[in-house]
Amino acid sequence: MKPKKTYPAELYLNGEWLSPDKAFVSVFDRAFMFGDGIYEVTPFYCGKPFRLQDHCDRLKYCLQQIKIPFDCAILEHLMMQALSRSGLANSDAAVYIQISRGKAPRTHYYPEHAEPTVLLYAFPVVLENFHEKRWKVLVSEDFRWQRCDIKSTALLANTMSNEEAIAGGFDENLLVHDGHFTEGSHSTAFFVMNNTVYTHPEGPHILSGITRKVVLEICRDLGISYEERPVNIEELDRVEEVFLTGTTTQITIVESLHSKEKQIFTAQKGEITKRLQEEFLRRTRE
Repeated sequence: MKPKKTYPAELYLNGEWLSPDKAFVSVFDRAFMFGDGIYEVTPFYCGKPFRLQDHCDRLKYCLQQIKIPFDCAILEHLMMQALSRSGLANSDAAVYIQISRGKAPRTHYYPEHAEPTVLLYAFPVVLENFHEKRWKVLVSEDFRWQRCDIKSTALLANTMSNEEAIAGGFDENLLVHDGHFTEGSHSTAFFVMNNTVYTHPEGPHILSGITRKVVLEICRDLGISYEERPVNIEELDRVEEVFLTGTTTQITIVESLHSKEKQIFTAQKGEITKRLQEEFLRRTRE
Protein backbone atom coordinates (compact mmCIF):
# COMPACT_ATOMS: atom_id res chain seq x y z
CA MET A 1 0.00 0.00 0.00
CA LYS A 2 1.33 3.42 -0.93
CA PRO A 3 2.00 5.88 1.92
CA LYS A 4 -0.59 8.65 2.25
CA LYS A 5 0.62 12.20 1.67
CA THR A 6 -1.13 15.49 2.40
CA TYR A 7 -0.75 19.09 1.31
CA PRO A 8 0.70 21.67 3.73
CA ALA A 9 -1.81 24.09 5.24
CA GLU A 10 0.31 27.04 4.06
CA LEU A 11 3.32 27.67 1.87
CA TYR A 12 5.67 30.47 0.86
CA LEU A 13 5.68 31.40 -2.83
CA ASN A 14 7.57 34.38 -4.22
CA GLY A 15 7.24 36.59 -1.16
CA GLU A 16 3.74 35.55 -0.04
CA TRP A 17 2.34 33.04 2.44
CA LEU A 18 -0.57 31.28 0.75
CA SER A 19 -2.86 28.30 1.12
CA PRO A 20 -2.12 25.60 -1.49
CA ASP A 21 -5.35 26.32 -3.37
CA LYS A 22 -4.28 29.97 -3.81
CA ALA A 23 -0.70 29.25 -4.91
CA PHE A 24 -0.08 29.37 -8.66
CA VAL A 25 2.87 29.67 -11.03
CA SER A 26 2.94 30.39 -14.75
CA VAL A 27 2.63 27.53 -17.22
CA PHE A 28 5.81 29.02 -18.70
CA ASP A 29 7.76 28.51 -15.48
CA ARG A 30 10.92 26.64 -16.43
CA ALA A 31 10.36 24.03 -13.72
CA PHE A 32 7.01 23.16 -15.32
CA MET A 33 8.42 23.15 -18.84
CA PHE A 34 11.81 21.52 -18.29
CA GLY A 35 12.25 20.52 -14.65
CA ASP A 36 14.68 23.46 -14.63
CA GLY A 37 15.02 23.92 -10.89
CA ILE A 38 16.70 22.76 -7.71
CA TYR A 39 15.17 21.48 -4.47
CA GLU A 40 16.38 20.81 -0.95
CA VAL A 41 14.88 19.17 2.15
CA THR A 42 16.16 20.09 5.61
CA PRO A 43 15.25 18.13 8.77
CA PHE A 44 14.30 19.67 12.11
CA TYR A 45 14.45 17.59 15.29
CA CYS A 46 12.11 19.04 17.94
CA GLY A 47 12.25 22.30 16.01
CA LYS A 48 16.07 22.42 15.83
CA PRO A 49 17.71 22.27 12.38
CA PHE A 50 20.16 19.44 11.77
CA ARG A 51 23.18 20.19 9.59
CA LEU A 52 21.52 23.33 8.26
CA GLN A 53 24.72 24.78 6.83
CA ASP A 54 25.43 21.57 4.92
CA HIS A 55 21.96 21.65 3.37
CA CYS A 56 22.34 25.32 2.44
CA ASP A 57 25.78 24.68 0.96
CA ARG A 58 24.43 21.85 -1.18
CA LEU A 59 21.59 24.05 -2.39
CA LYS A 60 24.07 26.80 -3.33
CA TYR A 61 26.29 24.30 -5.15
CA CYS A 62 23.41 22.94 -7.20
CA LEU A 63 22.12 26.42 -8.09
CA GLN A 64 25.62 27.40 -9.19
CA GLN A 65 25.92 24.27 -11.35
CA ILE A 66 22.89 25.28 -13.42
CA LYS A 67 23.53 29.03 -13.18
CA ILE A 68 20.43 30.13 -11.28
CA PRO A 69 21.30 33.38 -9.46
CA PHE A 70 19.81 33.35 -5.98
CA ASP A 71 20.81 34.65 -2.54
CA CYS A 72 20.24 31.80 -0.09
CA ALA A 73 20.74 34.08 2.92
CA ILE A 74 16.98 34.67 3.26
CA LEU A 75 16.13 30.99 3.56
CA GLU A 76 16.97 30.28 7.20
CA HIS A 77 14.51 32.92 8.41
CA LEU A 78 11.85 31.64 6.01
CA MET A 79 12.34 28.07 7.20
CA MET A 80 11.81 29.07 10.82
CA GLN A 81 8.75 31.06 9.79
CA ALA A 82 7.36 28.06 7.93
CA LEU A 83 7.76 25.84 10.99
CA SER A 84 6.12 28.41 13.27
CA ARG A 85 3.22 29.13 10.92
CA SER A 86 2.61 25.39 10.52
CA GLY A 87 2.58 24.72 14.27
CA LEU A 88 5.78 22.68 14.01
CA ALA A 89 8.20 24.93 15.87
CA ASN A 90 8.81 22.31 18.57
CA SER A 91 8.17 19.16 16.54
CA ASP A 92 10.04 16.77 14.29
CA ALA A 93 9.56 18.18 10.81
CA ALA A 94 11.23 19.01 7.52
CA VAL A 95 11.23 22.01 5.21
CA TYR A 96 11.01 21.63 1.44
CA ILE A 97 12.63 24.34 -0.69
CA GLN A 98 12.34 24.58 -4.47
CA ILE A 99 13.93 27.25 -6.63
CA SER A 100 13.29 27.27 -10.36
CA ARG A 101 14.81 29.50 -13.02
CA GLY A 102 11.43 31.22 -13.27
CA LYS A 103 9.04 32.25 -16.03
CA ALA A 104 10.34 32.79 -19.56
CA PRO A 105 9.37 32.05 -23.18
CA ARG A 106 10.20 28.41 -23.92
CA THR A 107 13.80 27.93 -25.09
CA HIS A 108 16.29 25.11 -24.61
CA TYR A 109 19.02 27.62 -23.69
CA TYR A 110 18.92 29.57 -20.43
CA PRO A 111 16.87 32.77 -20.80
CA GLU A 112 18.28 36.12 -19.73
CA HIS A 113 16.80 38.11 -16.84
CA ALA A 114 14.36 35.45 -15.60
CA GLU A 115 13.29 35.94 -11.98
CA PRO A 116 13.61 32.72 -9.92
CA THR A 117 10.44 31.15 -8.55
CA VAL A 118 10.84 30.35 -4.84
CA LEU A 119 8.65 27.79 -3.08
CA LEU A 120 9.04 26.72 0.55
CA TYR A 121 6.90 24.86 3.08
CA ALA A 122 7.17 22.83 6.28
CA PHE A 123 5.66 19.40 6.88
CA PRO A 124 5.60 16.97 9.82
CA VAL A 125 7.87 13.92 9.66
CA VAL A 126 8.09 10.89 11.94
CA LEU A 127 11.82 10.87 12.71
CA GLU A 128 11.66 8.58 15.74
CA ASN A 129 12.11 4.80 15.69
CA PHE A 130 13.95 4.72 12.36
CA HIS A 131 16.24 2.11 13.91
CA GLU A 132 13.31 -0.32 14.14
CA LYS A 133 12.58 -0.34 10.40
CA ARG A 134 13.62 -3.23 8.16
CA TRP A 135 13.27 -2.55 4.45
CA LYS A 136 12.76 -4.85 1.49
CA VAL A 137 14.54 -3.26 -1.47
CA LEU A 138 14.25 -3.85 -5.22
CA VAL A 139 17.46 -3.79 -7.28
CA SER A 140 16.86 -1.79 -10.48
CA GLU A 141 18.81 -0.52 -13.46
CA ASP A 142 20.13 3.01 -12.99
CA PHE A 143 18.95 4.81 -16.14
CA ARG A 144 19.12 8.35 -14.72
CA TRP A 145 21.09 11.19 -16.27
CA GLN A 146 24.82 11.60 -15.65
CA ARG A 147 24.66 14.58 -13.25
CA CYS A 148 23.08 13.00 -10.20
CA ASP A 149 25.17 15.32 -8.02
CA ILE A 150 22.70 18.07 -8.98
CA LYS A 151 19.54 17.91 -6.86
CA SER A 152 17.29 18.72 -9.79
CA THR A 153 13.50 18.79 -9.75
CA ALA A 154 13.66 16.70 -12.95
CA LEU A 155 13.12 13.38 -11.18
CA LEU A 156 11.16 11.33 -13.72
CA ALA A 157 13.71 8.49 -13.82
CA ASN A 158 13.74 8.34 -10.01
CA THR A 159 9.96 8.28 -9.79
CA MET A 160 9.70 5.59 -12.48
CA SER A 161 12.09 3.39 -10.50
CA ASN A 162 10.40 4.03 -7.18
CA GLU A 163 6.94 3.42 -8.60
CA GLU A 164 8.11 -0.02 -9.72
CA ALA A 165 9.39 -0.72 -6.21
CA ILE A 166 6.37 0.54 -4.29
CA ALA A 167 3.90 -1.12 -6.66
CA GLY A 168 5.79 -4.38 -6.13
CA GLY A 169 5.53 -4.20 -2.35
CA PHE A 170 9.08 -2.95 -1.74
CA ASP A 171 10.21 0.04 0.32
CA GLU A 172 12.86 1.50 -2.00
CA ASN A 173 15.13 0.77 -4.96
CA LEU A 174 18.86 0.15 -5.07
CA LEU A 175 20.19 1.25 -8.45
CA VAL A 176 22.91 -0.47 -10.49
CA HIS A 177 25.04 1.23 -13.18
CA ASP A 178 27.53 -0.87 -15.19
CA GLY A 179 27.37 -3.65 -12.61
CA HIS A 180 28.00 -1.37 -9.63
CA PHE A 181 25.56 -0.13 -7.01
CA THR A 182 25.20 3.66 -7.09
CA GLU A 183 22.43 4.75 -4.68
CA GLY A 184 18.72 4.43 -4.00
CA SER A 185 16.02 6.28 -5.93
CA HIS A 186 15.95 8.75 -3.02
CA SER A 187 18.61 7.50 -0.60
CA THR A 188 22.34 6.75 -0.25
CA ALA A 189 23.51 3.13 -0.12
CA PHE A 190 26.04 1.62 2.29
CA PHE A 191 27.41 -1.92 2.48
CA VAL A 192 29.33 -3.70 5.24
CA MET A 193 31.88 -6.37 4.35
CA ASN A 194 34.40 -7.81 6.81
CA ASN A 195 33.78 -4.99 9.33
CA THR A 196 34.40 -2.27 6.74
CA VAL A 197 31.72 0.15 5.53
CA TYR A 198 31.59 0.83 1.78
CA THR A 199 29.75 3.54 -0.13
CA HIS A 200 29.95 4.95 -3.65
CA PRO A 201 32.39 7.89 -3.94
CA GLU A 202 31.04 11.37 -4.56
CA GLY A 203 30.78 12.43 -8.18
CA PRO A 204 28.25 12.66 -11.00
CA HIS A 205 26.69 9.23 -10.34
CA ILE A 206 25.32 10.03 -6.85
CA LEU A 207 23.93 12.91 -4.82
CA SER A 208 26.29 14.08 -2.10
CA GLY A 209 24.04 13.11 0.79
CA ILE A 210 24.18 15.10 4.02
CA THR A 211 23.36 12.02 6.10
CA ARG A 212 26.05 10.20 4.11
CA LYS A 213 28.52 12.83 5.27
CA VAL A 214 27.41 12.39 8.89
CA VAL A 215 27.73 8.59 8.69
CA LEU A 216 31.32 8.86 7.45
CA GLU A 217 32.10 11.32 10.26
CA ILE A 218 30.66 8.83 12.77
CA CYS A 219 32.77 6.04 11.25
CA ARG A 220 35.90 8.13 11.76
CA ASP A 221 34.93 9.07 15.32
CA LEU A 222 34.08 5.48 16.32
CA GLY A 223 37.08 3.95 14.60
CA ILE A 224 34.98 2.03 12.09
CA SER A 225 36.86 1.29 8.88
CA TYR A 226 35.27 2.67 5.71
CA GLU A 227 36.08 2.98 2.04
CA GLU A 228 34.52 5.13 -0.66
CA ARG A 229 34.37 2.89 -3.71
CA PRO A 230 31.65 1.34 -5.88
CA VAL A 231 30.45 -2.09 -4.74
CA ASN A 232 29.94 -4.56 -7.58
CA ILE A 233 26.76 -6.63 -7.63
CA GLU A 234 28.99 -9.72 -7.82
CA GLU A 235 30.25 -8.92 -4.31
CA LEU A 236 26.84 -9.46 -2.70
CA ASP A 237 27.82 -12.88 -1.41
CA ARG A 238 30.43 -11.14 0.79
CA VAL A 239 28.09 -8.41 2.04
CA GLU A 240 26.92 -8.79 5.65
CA GLU A 241 24.89 -5.60 6.12
CA VAL A 242 23.21 -3.06 3.86
CA PHE A 243 21.68 0.20 5.01
CA LEU A 244 20.25 3.28 3.32
CA THR A 245 20.51 6.87 4.48
CA GLY A 246 18.76 10.15 3.75
CA THR A 247 17.26 13.24 5.33
CA THR A 248 14.06 11.48 6.39
CA THR A 249 15.28 7.90 5.84
CA GLN A 250 18.05 8.64 8.39
CA ILE A 251 19.82 5.25 8.75
CA THR A 252 17.52 2.38 7.78
CA ILE A 253 18.51 -1.28 7.74
CA VAL A 254 17.93 -3.24 4.53
CA GLU A 255 16.58 -6.64 5.47
CA SER A 256 16.65 -8.07 1.94
CA LEU A 257 17.48 -7.22 -1.66
CA HIS A 258 15.47 -8.57 -4.57
CA SER A 259 15.82 -8.75 -8.32
CA LYS A 260 12.62 -8.98 -10.35
CA GLU A 261 12.91 -12.78 -10.23
CA LYS A 262 14.19 -13.64 -6.75
CA GLN A 263 15.69 -12.58 -3.44
CA ILE A 264 19.43 -12.00 -3.85
CA PHE A 265 20.51 -10.82 -0.39
CA THR A 266 19.45 -11.43 3.20
CA ALA A 267 20.99 -9.45 6.05
CA GLN A 268 23.31 -11.64 8.12
CA LYS A 269 23.97 -9.32 11.05
CA GLY A 270 23.63 -5.68 11.92
CA GLU A 271 26.12 -4.75 14.63
CA ILE A 272 27.89 -1.98 12.71
CA THR A 273 24.66 -0.48 11.40
CA LYS A 274 23.24 -0.46 14.93
CA ARG A 275 26.30 1.34 16.28
CA LEU A 276 25.94 3.97 13.57
CA GLN A 277 22.22 4.33 14.27
CA GLU A 278 22.77 4.82 17.99
CA GLU A 279 25.39 7.52 17.47
CA PHE A 280 23.36 9.23 14.75
CA LEU A 281 20.33 9.33 17.05
CA ARG A 282 22.44 10.87 19.81
CA ARG A 283 23.77 13.59 17.49
CA THR A 284 20.35 14.53 16.16
CA ARG A 285 19.02 15.02 19.69
CA GLU A 286 21.96 17.01 21.09
